[in-house]
Amino acid sequence: MTTNWNGAGRRIHMQEVGTRDGLQAEDAFVPTEDKIALVNALSDAGMAKIEVTAFVSPKAIPALRDAEIVMRRIERTPGVVYSALVPNVRGAERAIDALTDELNLVMSATESHNLSNLRMTREQSFAALSEVNAIARAGAVPVNVSLSCAFGCPMEGDVPAATVLDWCACYVEVMGAHGVTLCDTTGMAYPTQVAALVRAFRERWPETELTLHFHNTRGMGLANVLAAIDAGADRFDASLGGIGGCPYAPGASGNVCTEEIVHALACMGFETGVDMDRLLAASRRLPALIGHDIPSQIVKAGRRLDLHPVSADFEATRQRALGRGAAH
Repeated sequence: MTTNWNGAGRRIHMQEVGTRDGLQAEDAFVPTEDKIALVNALSDAGMAKIEVTAFVSPKAIPALRDAEIVMRRIERTPGVVYSALVPNVRGAERAIDALTDELNLVMSATESHNLSNLRMTREQSFAALSEVNAIARAGAVPVNVSLSCAFGCPMEGDVPAATVLDWCACYVEVMGAHGVTLCDTTGMAYPTQVAALVRAFRERWPETELTLHFHNTRGMGLANVLAAIDAGADRFDASLGGIGGCPYAPGASGNVCTEEIVHALACMGFETGVDMDRLLAASRRLPALIGHDIPSQIVKAGRRLDLHPVSADFEATRQRALGRGAAH
């Protein structure tokens, strides 16, 4: 694998999922006005796409029971795509009525995870997704399909690349999906695997919008992002503060952290269009909203060149050192 991680101004599109994937996993209900303010702050920070919410049953995910209100009342920044997860036809109708820019549909690459997560076989899920796709086409709303467990299943283990690509063919060639997201649902991906799958996808569907969705369960999130970039990917989901995770997948932990990925890419010369100061300001809001600390190392430690003042006795120490030097 030839590695070229010198960004040299190459554009990487950062897509925020914390307001859906992150908040849905929290016990605390974040007030509607705070959700709206958070989405607005992320828009101001320069995210390319924001998965604002999910149009699901309030009984299933009570944390997102205010989906319509949030989607309708956010401030729309030109150029930002406002997406939402929809599980079925009713969810699609609600999302379209709330002026959602893109519908994100989800199913799993493996039967075990699909049954555990969605209570359907994969064939049943694809049939349901096709119905939603028809609704979206009628409303002229683009569709993205997220394929969970594309890099490994916590119940079945390795997932053959051929299985992943066969399902992608269903989405791209049969449904006509605008985009596909390959999801590392429980953090099982590793860099060489990621690079091979990204290259295979790009070779078959060079015009389809491809997104990578990594988790940092085993500490390989950033390495996987870099491997995907090297293989030709330029769109990545990430979660503000590193919050979130799949509630149905054993062993799952937070998504890759938005500010950590943006910070690393900026250091390497990639262009994300994200204002780091505004992004950090948004992330620092989270602990008060969700009631606990967040994983973000950038919030904890600061950016690479966030320098610290010298100690109060620095000058005296310097003078003593100079004096010792003169004595010798």
